[in-house]
Amino acid sequence: MEKKFVSIVTPSFNCAKYIEKTVQSVLAQTHENWELIIVDDYSTDNSVEIIKHLIEKNNRVKLIQFCSNKGAAKARNAAINNANGEFIAFLDSDDIWHPDKLERQLDFMGSGLDFSFTAYELIDESGGLLGKKVDTEQVGSFNYKDMLKKEATLGCSTVMLRRSGFQDISMPLLRTGQDYALWLKLLKTGKQAYVLNQVMGQYRILPNSISRNKFKKALRQWQIYREIEKLPIFQASTCFFFYALRAVFRK
Repeated sequence: MEKKFVSIVTPSFNCAKYIEKTVQSVLAQTHENWELIIVDDYSTDNSVEIIKHLIEKNNRVKLIQFCSNKGAAKARNAAINNANGEFIAFLDSDDIWHPDKLERQLDFMGSGLDFSFTAYELIDESGGLLGKKVDTEQVGSFNYKDMLKKEATLGCSTVMLRRSGFQDISMPLLRTGQDYALWLKLLKTGKQAYVLNQVMGQYRILPNSISRNKFKKALRQWQIYREIEKLPIFQASTCFFFYALRAVFRK
């Protein structure tokens, strides 16, 4: 029986310091039936040179180059549009997977789950462990209302989708927060996101990143509630309260 084919979606922008380790973590996967589609969003460093060197060693790694900077959402959508896999997995260009990530997650999804994510741990800019694990205490599954309140973190580089389970898996065209907006769009169809609460990867915390700016994250969250999900002001305020509460008490 042929192993399930996975298309891995990776946007790239000025990631020369990290992209090789990211790709190596894919090459090391125990599940070998995959393609890695990297979309470079007009990098100004030598990211493309490094990626092309990696492609010379493994033709399962593919590169799409933008001729101008378009943002992570358009980069991911370009990869999705060129994907051939039965499953879509997301991996950011500075994150790292554990070697059995694909195998374990595919087994977890079996023949019945369309949307899954895993726990992960945080590393610093140099790859050192920060002693923080995320989503390891979660169990079961999460629906649209759960994720409006951000009851699970649901890290982008941990998500895997079964393509046949969704009509449209393109990301909303936001400069930031497009992954969260996509999860909401998919869950709004009635599907649920199931958690494999074991650490399957590492998320790199970079200084000055948007994800570290709590004020910008809060503005982004409100924008998604009101402009993308078009929630009434009271419902948006309630969801934002739960989001803020979890942000404050998150270690």
